[in-house]
Formats: sequence, C-alpha cells, structure tokens
Amino acid sequence: MVLTERRKQFLHKLIDLYKNTNLPVHYETLAQALGVSKWTAYDMLKELEKLGYLTRDYTVTRGEAGRSQIVFLPTVKAGDLFEQKRFEVINPEEWYDSKNQLLHFLNSLKDYSLSDAIQKVLEEIPKVKLRIAFCAYIIGLLLVYLRKLGGRTETLIKSVVQNAPTNEMRMTVFVGTVVGTVIQTMNHEIGVEVSDLVGRYLKSILDLSENERTMLSDLLNEALA
Repeated sequence: MVLTERRKQFLHKLIDLYKNTNLPVHYETLAQALGVSKWTAYDMLKELEKLGYLTRDYTVTRGEAGRSQIVFLPTVKAGDLFEQKRFEVINPEEWYDSKNQLLHFLNSLKDYSLSDAIQKVLEEIPKVKLRIAFCAYIIGLLLVYLRKLGGRTETLIKSVVQNAPTNEMRMTVFVGTVVGTVIQTMNHEIGVEVSDLVGRYLKSILDLSENERTMLSDLLNEALA
C-alpha cells in the first residue's frame, strides 16, 4: 500500500483540521470538509492508519451514556511528511470581538447549574477554527467552574494567578489550580473529557506566538477582574 496523491489529500486535510483545534478528527467532519461520503472518508482513514500516518482514539458521545465514537489523530510520521511552520495573522479587531463574545457567553451561564454550564461550553468548543480560540474556550470552561466554586477558594486562585510573573505562567497556573478540583469533583464522563481538553490546551499554548499568549492572558485578567 503506497501513499497516493488522493491519500495525501485526505491526510493533509485531516492534519489541517487537527491543527486548528488540537482535537481528534471524526471521519464525518473530514467527509464534510472534502465533500465526500462519510464511508469514503472512513475507509481512507483506515488505509492511512495502516500506513502509520494516523492513530485512532475513542471519545464519549455526549448525552449518550456508554456510547463512543471513533476519531483519528495524525502521528509523528504524518507531521514529518507535512512539516511546515504555522503562520496565523490575528486581526486585533477580530480578536476583540471574539473575546467580548466569549465573555458575554460566559456571563450568560451564571444562572445555569455547573453541569449544564460546562455542557454549554463543551458544545461550543468544536465550532472554533483557530488554535487561539480553542485555548480561549478552554480558559472559559475553567472560568465557569471557578465561578461555581466561589468563596475563599475562588479568591485564593485569583490571587495566585494574578501574581504570576509571566503571561505563560499565569495561564498555566490558572489551568493547573482549577483542573485539580475539576478532576476530583466532576462526574466521570465530563471529567475525562475536560481533562483531555486541558491536555490539548497545554500542547496548543506552546504553539502560540508571544502576541497570542498576551491576548489570552489579557482575556484571563479581564475575566478574573
């Protein structure tokens, strides 16, 4: 089995989709992006998996207890094949609008229960297109949880985060302090999904430019104020 141009096309598109959010790609998502049937996409992904360019994973289907779906991630071999530097030009005005939209969305969840608010944010995450937006929504997800904690715990976490010396450290400290509580207190299904997303956030943050990290840090500061 060889890597034909058609297989390269499918692989390249999956890598693009994966890089946008750092989330595994479902074959139906790839099918829609390429304008092919979901079965064509699934068969092609199985071929690429046999060639060592993809690895499969399983994610829990929200709202369907015990149900999971197959998703695919590019391997190091695939990354080496299409190695290229990532350049994203972030329009300040567009980011300003996106940031305000996210903050407004988070404020709209204040009267929701914790589990319902978390589910609302989880439903929005797959819709984002840029890596910085993915990171922003993960921060938003943890902000929802922090607000529900309230009291002295919220005050202490805010103080620790706001006193961190750098933008990157500030965001890392925030994620680390909040996620520890998330894993201990949330139900298993949501807890696993949140911990997986946070892991992908930590990988994504390394690929952001210093300017993008500053934008995210400003978002966090504004939300914590």
